[in-house]
Amino acid sequence: MEKLAILEKSPLFVSLHPEELDMLAELSQERKFTAGEVVFNEGDVGDSLYVIVSGAVNILRKDKNGKQRSIAVLKEGEFFGEMSLIDKEYRSATCSAMTDVELLKLTNENLHSFARVYKNGFTLVVINIARVLSLRLRETSEKLAECIQ
Repeated sequence: MEKLAILEKSPLFVSLHPEELDMLAELSQERKFTAGEVVFNEGDVGDSLYVIVSGAVNILRKDKNGKQRSIAVLKEGEFFGEMSLIDKEYRSATCSAMTDVELLKLTNENLHSFARVYKNGFTLVVINIARVLSLRLRETSEKLAECIQ
């Protein structure tokens, strides 16, 4: 797996310099899950985010009856798990591999190490997270508006 090439494609790392991407590639850990395997569960303590190298994951949330409902499908280049790094809360959803999936994992500790060396790069990562969260919120708002009408 060529970590650097994968990170360069992710919207999470847009506008980072090559040396910043190199450090993040070194810090990241490769993880593999088989189809159906759970990456993390709703309510788990969150300490990391994941970038999808290959395959797809299903993001699931319990409804009022406790049944798991799919709220998003994410594919190669996309990322997930970032919310718990931002708000220090428990995982808000379950993530399960839809297919065999390869991921790059970056922990809270990894990102703090990165921030100590590349403050501006870290700021860009946080801005990129905010951009994607904003886009996801807009999409959710549109879906809710359709349900209300």
